[in-house]
Amino acid sequence: MSATPQPYRSRRRTTRLLAAAAGVATVGALVAALPASAGESTKKPGHQRPGRYQDVQLLSFNDLHGNLEPPSGSAGRVTEIQPDGTTKTIDAGGVEYLATHLRQAREGNKYSVTAAGGDMVGASPLISGLFHDEPTIEALNKLDLDVSSVGNHEFDEGARELGRLQTGGCHPTDGCYVAGKKFQGADFPYLAANVLDEKTKKPVLKPYWVWKKNGVKVGFIGVTLEDTPGVVSAEGVKGLTFKDEVETINKYAKELERQGVKSVVALVHEGGLPASQAYNYDCDSPGGGDGISGPIVDIAKNVTPRVDALVTGHTHAAYACTIDDPSGKPRTVTSASSFGRLYTDTTLTYDRRTGDIARTAVASANHVVTRDVPKAPDMTELITRWNTLAAPIGNKPIGYISGDISSAGTESPMGDLIADAQLAYGKELDPGTDLALMNPGGIRAPLTYAAKGAEGDGVVTYAEGFTVQPFANTVNLQDFTGAQLVQVLKEQVTGTNAASPKVLQVSSGLTYTLDLTKSGADRVVTDSIRLNGAAIDPAATYRVASNSFLAGGGDGFTTLGQGTNDLVGDDDLAALEKYLLANSSATAPIAPPAANRITIVQ
Repeated sequence: MSATPQPYRSRRRTTRLLAAAAGVATVGALVAALPASAGESTKKPGHQRPGRYQDVQLLSFNDLHGNLEPPSGSAGRVTEIQPDGTTKTIDAGGVEYLATHLRQAREGNKYSVTAAGGDMVGASPLISGLFHDEPTIEALNKLDLDVSSVGNHEFDEGARELGRLQTGGCHPTDGCYVAGKKFQGADFPYLAANVLDEKTKKPVLKPYWVWKKNGVKVGFIGVTLEDTPGVVSAEGVKGLTFKDEVETINKYAKELERQGVKSVVALVHEGGLPASQAYNYDCDSPGGGDGISGPIVDIAKNVTPRVDALVTGHTHAAYACTIDDPSGKPRTVTSASSFGRLYTDTTLTYDRRTGDIARTAVASANHVVTRDVPKAPDMTELITRWNTLAAPIGNKPIGYISGDISSAGTESPMGDLIADAQLAYGKELDPGTDLALMNPGGIRAPLTYAAKGAEGDGVVTYAEGFTVQPFANTVNLQDFTGAQLVQVLKEQVTGTNAASPKVLQVSSGLTYTLDLTKSGADRVVTDSIRLNGAAIDPAATYRVASNSFLAGGGDGFTTLGQGTNDLVGDDDLAALEKYLLANSSATAPIAPPAANRITIVQ
């Protein structure tokens, strides 16, 4: 059931803590000369008449995913290109540091607005996910976030739960987490312009919001990717329709203009893929937007020139580019990686005479959320408070590993481990289970050997397992013919997955060759597919374990939505926990899988 549209409730902002230490800020791609008269006033002190041009600071970030604590491993680092062309990695992220960086960035900027590009919640670590992301909303309120678009993960628990995060109230099942204290909801509006209630045909949340200060007006339109139903469980998007991003933005940009708002920023939860993973890579080299590809390029090229900048997300990439609008005029397009490791600082020069942004004067750069600044005390208190509630569950050991189990690669050791766990659990439910398949997007983190707390090296805690698999999908069993099974493997590289393959992680016993030098379905070498050494029989029936997201046809695997003889089991994290407890101990830890089930030709 979809959420009923709710009015945004204005509440007094939290007092900003202005930390004294200076942060590291490395300028990205886009810098241009500002109009000479930019500033709040051209008069001497004491005169209030503003000048024609006013610089508006737009701070933005995206894809936080409830990462309140500093992310571990590669998820907590960014790559920086050095002046000599070499690269180095920098530890980054954590809301204690993000708060300090944002507060420092706002110092001296009377006209400052903070926006987010979606996926603030969902796929969150235990400290947030265990409490239905209430801790993250509380943190975002303390960060003085002004506005955010929804992302696909905002719908993980459905539109009604998203409505609760916006307006407040205790969870309908789990209740209030602190006795006598009701969850207050978000101080900022979530925007969902292209997400409609199937029955009313109206947005489930506000489509846009206007920031105003001393006659300066900037409108924000928020959309998520149109393909959200393809990357979220069917239950999460039940009763909702997702419309085209460009058509929606253009519609509301025109509506804002009719209201006299001519400066517009689109918050788009869809993104691009820069040619380099370094956050300070110049994606405008050799020309505007030449160093970036992906869905956001077509969106940016078609969004109306009424929109002055696009804050994007979803791909977890970092970029500050210009991409020409339909009139051929350069326009800023930004993304600040993920997990709170970066924030973007964009200067929008507002022309008071026209009410529009002087686009030739836009400057934008990504900045690292380094951990060498003082921690924000209010965020430390928040983390401590919620960790205290989570500790009895999160600190419980659920297994032992002999080394890091990586989640990186076309086939990853973490993917193999999860698939093996689901196969073992499937055999408990039905001894006839033959294999298991796991979607790569459902693997949110690696397991690291080094201890994160007092548990000791090699110990896997429930909190770590939760970070890997936070979605609470069930493990489902379904029957497929051999022909259907082959088709499933081909859907990894065809249809919606043709341009960007989604390679399923496979359980032990299933092997095949993936030839990426070929195109389309031919990339899956059919004759190479073996199950326990035997060729797949097209007419035979195979019992397959997968999570409920895949079993519903998610990620473009439509054939997986056509299985028969369904059996729904426990959640996927419980399956992983059971497997680790059965197959590892302190004296005999489990070794990282070799990730050699898929032979990849490149």
